Amino acid sequence: MVSCAVCSHRNALEIAMKTAAKTATKPLTTHEEFCLKNAAHFVAARGRTPATRAREQFATLPEAQAFGAAIGDGRTMIYAVTTLGHSAHITNA
Repeated sequence: MVSCAVCSHRNALEIAMKTAAKTATKPLTTHEEFCLKNAAHFVAARGRTPATRAREQFATLPEAQAFGAAIGDGRTMIYAVTTLGHSAHITNA
């Protein structure tokens, strides 16, 4: 049995990295890992062209993934964004 409880000593970054590792279809590159470890926020983006693209900003990876999961088609792209503006695609939700 796997417990869903989160211990108070685990930080949000550790949880986000494990969540991303479980949902990623391929291993993260060094740039993606850097952005994930240093993420200031996460962006969920939908839409193929700039005219139809929509973006939502979230404080945590699970919040962004929940937003994409609510739509349910697996086509919401989740990006980690650092304070310097570096970003990397982490997963789809």
